[in-house]
Amino acid sequence: MTDDTDFEWSWHHRLRGVAARRLAILRERMRPDPGDPPRVWARRRWKSLAALALVVIAVATADVWLASCGFEGCPTSAELRAFRPAEGGRILDRNGRLLGRLRAVRRINVELDRVPMHVRQAFLATEDRRFYDHDGLDWRGFARAVVRNLGAFGVREGFSTITMQVARNAFVDGRFRNRSLPKKLMEMRLARLLERTLSKDQILELYLNVIYLGNGSYGVQAASRDLFAKDVERLTVDEGAMLAALPKGPSAYTPRRDRNRAMRRRNLVLGLMAREGYITDAGAAAAVRRPLVIADEPERDVRVGDSFALDAVRQLVDSAVSDRVGELVVFTTLDARAQSAAERAIERRAAAIQRESNAWSGRRADRVQGALVALDPATGEIRALVGGSRYERAGFNRALAARRQPGSAFKPFVYAAALRAGFTPASMVDDEPVEVQQRGKIWTPANYGDEYEGSVTLRRALMRSSNAAAVRVSRAVGEANVIAAARRNGIESPLEAVPSIALGALEVTPLELVAAYAPFANGGDRVTPVLVRRIEAADGTLLWSSDVARARVMDPVDAYQLTAMLRGVVDHGTGRALRGWGVDGPVAGKTGTTNEGADVWFVGYTPTLVAGVWFGFDKPHQISGNASGGRLAAPAWAEFYTNGWRERGSERDWAPPAGLTEVEIDPETGELAGEWCPSSELAYFRPGTEPTGYCRFHEPSEEHWADGFGERIEQMLKKVFRF
Repeated sequence: MTDDTDFEWSWHHRLRGVAARRLAILRERMRPDPGDPPRVWARRRWKSLAALALVVIAVATADVWLASCGFEGCPTSAELRAFRPAEGGRILDRNGRLLGRLRAVRRINVELDRVPMHVRQAFLATEDRRFYDHDGLDWRGFARAVVRNLGAFGVREGFSTITMQVARNAFVDGRFRNRSLPKKLMEMRLARLLERTLSKDQILELYLNVIYLGNGSYGVQAASRDLFAKDVERLTVDEGAMLAALPKGPSAYTPRRDRNRAMRRRNLVLGLMAREGYITDAGAAAAVRRPLVIADEPERDVRVGDSFALDAVRQLVDSAVSDRVGELVVFTTLDARAQSAAERAIERRAAAIQRESNAWSGRRADRVQGALVALDPATGEIRALVGGSRYERAGFNRALAARRQPGSAFKPFVYAAALRAGFTPASMVDDEPVEVQQRGKIWTPANYGDEYEGSVTLRRALMRSSNAAAVRVSRAVGEANVIAAARRNGIESPLEAVPSIALGALEVTPLELVAAYAPFANGGDRVTPVLVRRIEAADGTLLWSSDVARARVMDPVDAYQLTAMLRGVVDHGTGRALRGWGVDGPVAGKTGTTNEGADVWFVGYTPTLVAGVWFGFDKPHQISGNASGGRLAAPAWAEFYTNGWRERGSERDWAPPAGLTEVEIDPETGELAGEWCPSSELAYFRPGTEPTGYCRFHEPSEEHWADGFGERIEQMLKKVFRF
């Protein structure tokens, strides 16, 4: 193998020949003419010396430019051997599954052994029939192209070899935008380097992976899947010829644009294959007669290739390692199964809500939008992220950036502040119409359906999402303390200490709200949302990594008691639709509906997952006549959870903190379970704060007492006399 310092070729010799002839002319001109005055001779001599110096500098500069590949340094032999065409970088989920690409490159590298011989031969016959005979530069082809182009008075044929095309596509196109002599010289220089470093088969393999074949596809494997919906190993002779017909003009000869033109080009390739002896004339004729069958235009799989989640990953990578080039491997916290289920759930439920909204309004309403965020409450790692009802490339990501009123989904922070202030789930609060002064006006928040229950426990008030009770609790503990509770959990949006804050009259992003629920689920620790764990170079070098940030912000007892209260919301309250949709196991959560039903929410959690769902219009207005978070948002949460998370294993239950008193309560009222309560459950309280009164909600009526008097007397006698 010749060293690069011995690099020689015709263009280089021609350049030196021109310089040598110029030097001879200059030396002749520098000889003194006896008839010239000394001053004229001296002037001519200095001009000649200056011209000579310029020639020497030009030749030396050209030598250095060419030898150094444009002053940027030529790739080393090791770099050439290690080069692989870029596949766009990989984005992996938390289990190492491929989610998508960092860049919009549709390429799947394939080894040469996997490419059928007839496919290779189709490209050789069409692009470079002397590939295995020349050393990267085909001077016969060059001469033939010159003759033809001169005869046509224009450019009709090129002389690029397969090696030169590899050099251009892999190394040169990034340096030169348009056709030019320097670009062609650089291709030739790098082609010689490739020939000296790699075998012919290695160069051909690079070519078959690097070449652009239209419709965004690079390489024979991606193009085969795009056009024929099959791997390259399964291509027939005529299909392989169709691929080989594309490099000359991918957009001009694509069968999706002009089928007849594509077939003529394919048939030409088959004729070239027969001329070179790769197939027989009969075989070529048979292949020509075969119809051109092209797969339907493939739908871009938004659940794997593109999504709001991947756009967010790309933005993070660009900001974290913006100065890095080349292939990167991004290890995200996303879960492929959860992400896919989340996208399907939002898309399906948004479509159903759209139909309802259209029917209610009597016209086609704006597009209903949705968002979903799911994360691990222990670490803050995001498992799924959906920013809209339909994916739009580089579109507005509502999960991260949309600020909307949470409505009653904010109430858990009111009750968290109350527990911190000494209230208990058994504390009593009036659920009656209330009037408060706000900004100089009388504000009268009403319960849903104008239904009130009088004096109820905090647990029941939250379970029923009583507005009147929430405002009274917020007033009792102070709006400033409610804001402090939300801030501790992670709400960073502007908050104003007004009575209406108890009902969620503020704006938050879905990610912000979901992350703020994490302390309820994990025992009182605030977490920072994490989307990417680490970023590595192709060789495994660590370029960037994230850390888990967790800080105690709630008393574990308060977190456990609030979770018990929110479990009542799911089991018996406004979120009970989840149970009807098949969600079982330990689940807590809260619905949210804003004024006039412009926003609907459900934020729910288990010991291993916190997820929030939002639906609404980008320009807020009423969704339908009876829109509510329990009816519209909770089903999407249930679909996501059952399809994307639940089957991972049985959810463990929350364990109560040590030192609490255990009592049996009625789950609907939060009072001690009475004889007539249809069910009961264990609840835990700080010693001395447990309820003392029995449930009155399930006490029997006087008629019931009379109807069952004899039976009760009999049961009492049995207990007394044990017979």
